[in-house]
Amino acid sequence: MRESSYPLVSVEDALAGVLSRVAPMQVRELPLQEALGLVLAEDVHAALDLPSFRAAVVDGFALRAADGSAARRLVGEQMAGAPLDLDVDAGTAVRITTGAPVPPGADVVIKVELSDEESGWVTPHQGETLMAGQNIRPVGSDIAAGELVLRAGQMLGPAELGMLASLGRSHAPVHRRPLVGVFSTGDELADFGQVLGPGQIYDSNRATLLAAVAQAGGQPLDLGILRDQPGELERGLARGLAQADVLVTSGGVSMGELDLLKPLLERWGAVHFGRVRMKPGKPLTFATLPARGADGEIAAGQPARPVFALPGNPVSSLVTFQLFVRPAIRRMLGIGHAGLPFLEVTLGHSFRLDPERAEFHRVTLTREDGQIVARSTGSQASSRLLSAAGADGLLVLEQADGLLPAGSRRPVLLLNDNWLATPEDDRSG
Repeated sequence: MRESSYPLVSVEDALAGVLSRVAPMQVRELPLQEALGLVLAEDVHAALDLPSFRAAVVDGFALRAADGSAARRLVGEQMAGAPLDLDVDAGTAVRITTGAPVPPGADVVIKVELSDEESGWVTPHQGETLMAGQNIRPVGSDIAAGELVLRAGQMLGPAELGMLASLGRSHAPVHRRPLVGVFSTGDELADFGQVLGPGQIYDSNRATLLAAVAQAGGQPLDLGILRDQPGELERGLARGLAQADVLVTSGGVSMGELDLLKPLLERWGAVHFGRVRMKPGKPLTFATLPARGADGEIAAGQPARPVFALPGNPVSSLVTFQLFVRPAIRRMLGIGHAGLPFLEVTLGHSFRLDPERAEFHRVTLTREDGQIVARSTGSQASSRLLSAAGADGLLVLEQADGLLPAGSRRPVLLLNDNWLATPEDDRSG
């Protein structure tokens, strides 16, 4: 009877081991249009006041409050973006547009609909109160020069990029996306478009994992299919170590005669764990290997490459990606909370527990009577990718014997962020 030499480790210990061995990627100054979804690498302070001039917040007339309700003679028009070449003296006013600089001497902007204009004169409506500063944005009222506006570690969305642009910055210092190489192993695999031979199946794992890499924020690199032959595995692994920051493989990590990947990882680097006490995904293996050059030789002075050898069964491959590879990618992007967000949910029916392993059960979620209710997607066979299609999350079931009754409360790791109903729910698992 073949037995693994790797001890079973808990999910928590395995994830801690992964995150302790990855770090944020190098910092690059990228154009704003390329920085969406990336993480700011340093604090940003305002280099100027916003606005840098007194600005009108309505269309109307700039005038002096001290003149009260008397008629004023119009002496010009101040448009947004135009040079400031007008003054407002006693008894005068200037027509002004929203966002335009308020001329010197004026301390009020009155709305156009609250005044009457006739023959070059403007008169505030009777009873209209004029107060200094009315409808004027003071210098620095949005942001003062020197103010901290964005912190290192913030993910750059549209608002953050707009903020940088408003400060006159065309680039952002961000952690670059990790390049994640993905390949599948196995003689039984056929690529897309090929005619299936006897005993062959199409390689669904690679398509799934490449999409998952992109969704997690990494840059996917398709490294193809490697056959179960020692020479090919070595050449493919060397090529991946020369091209990618992270390698993700599927297949070749169980106990079969042709499961050759684990021994290769042991020879070339350090295997940190080779089995995890979880269902599905028990054979998951994590290693770090020296980087290699284009010639296949070890590249000195470069950080070790994380290598995730995922199980070959499609669901096992996807679940272990979400629980381990995704957090690693997020850590490399510079995101502080790397794990999947989770919600406490109510079970819509009973679930059987596994006495040997914690289970991550694919579920759909619905809102019912003020609660979020979880229900199984059906058969949880690790080969049945259909059980993951349409799943909203992974229900975390503890290792135990017996039946968990309907109505119990348990955490669900979210695969669909739409289920984060409130900011308080956005916690990391």
